[in-house]
Amino acid sequence: MSQLSIDGESLRAAIEQTATFGAVDAAEGRGRTALPASEANGAARAYFCERLREAGLDVRVDAVGNIAGRWTPPSADPEADPVVAGSHLDSVPRGGIFDGVLGVYSALEAVRAIQESDATPVRPLEVVCFTGEEGTRFADGVLGSSVATGKRSVEDALALSDGDTTLEAALDAIGYRGTGRLDASDWDAWLELHIEQTTRLADAGVPLGIVTDITGTTRCHVTITGEADHSGTTAMDDRTDALAAASELVLEVERRATETAETGTGTAVGTVGSLDVEPNVVNVVPGEASLQLDIRATDQREIQRQLDAVRRLLDALERHRGVSTSLTCDYDVPPTAMSERCQQTAADAAAQRGIPTRRVHSGAGHDTMQVATVTDAGLLFVASENGHSHSPKELARWEDCTAATTVLADALLALATETRT
Repeated sequence: MSQLSIDGESLRAAIEQTATFGAVDAAEGRGRTALPASEANGAARAYFCERLREAGLDVRVDAVGNIAGRWTPPSADPEADPVVAGSHLDSVPRGGIFDGVLGVYSALEAVRAIQESDATPVRPLEVVCFTGEEGTRFADGVLGSSVATGKRSVEDALALSDGDTTLEAALDAIGYRGTGRLDASDWDAWLELHIEQTTRLADAGVPLGIVTDITGTTRCHVTITGEADHSGTTAMDDRTDALAAASELVLEVERRATETAETGTGTAVGTVGSLDVEPNVVNVVPGEASLQLDIRATDQREIQRQLDAVRRLLDALERHRGVSTSLTCDYDVPPTAMSERCQQTAADAAAQRGIPTRRVHSGAGHDTMQVATVTDAGLLFVASENGHSHSPKELARWEDCTAATTVLADALLALATETRT
């Protein structure tokens, strides 16, 4: 295999330039707000497309704004399924500068390194930026990749609204509503490089993680209805307090997630991240509480175990507290295993470079979990300093980013050189 050389300074310059699009003031670190199809996101897209063209890639934009830059080496069969890498350019409000952006530009730098070598790939290579991974506008997340994998139609995606405008109109406004549909099932393999978002790798002094599984996520909405009454004139044994009942649910979610993590894969987590109370005034017994739950694990049975506990408690609350309850779970993404082929290719590439790695799971969702349902897919993590993510404090060491991109480039080349029938 050709010895590839990554330009770490070019990688850093691209990430830092993208940080200026939607930059926010931060007491510590560097932050940006670039919601999907916003003006800041449009500026980031324009810069990205400019960099793709500078590298000689053919650029296309599909109907939901997914961007792909394609390089077909002279040695490659132009009709062969491509090997693809990338991530996203949108951010959460006041997010960090690495999340998504590192994955997009590490992919570009990897392809550029292969271009500058004497390697002879037999497959085209592509660099992809998906629309709306973060779920901050229009959808709950992984919007563009859900279209690229056939989970959502182009028409349904374009009709999504943020309450003020549709995705279609917003993409038109920034000039990134293209045509056709990027089809991930046509890809031979996919790799994504991402900041880890926790401290496992940094604590171990390991710069690179090879992801084995992406956690499944189930999100539920619970409503607990009691009876609003005067807080001074309603005796304690005459109350049907919705918030008191909700507090039992919050503690049960925490307790069951802890127990499941201790006795299972160690990946189970459970969170009540949203709570609304009615009428929410100091002198009224709460009449209704609305909660949103987030339950995750790499084993679907562990998710189900936590959900079963929630249902049992809600039944008990109705019997013992006299409240009425409802539970709806509209967001359900199953755990996703990464391709053994992609894992091993990355591990071999790192070993040849003498770069230490650790096998880890991902507790957060990524576009890769969508792509993995239609083709071989792998996810790599670069060590995260202090574990901060979705925050201006998000940080990865530049030397680690360069090392991880080197492994990404070697792995992409190995996949693109591999002859498969």
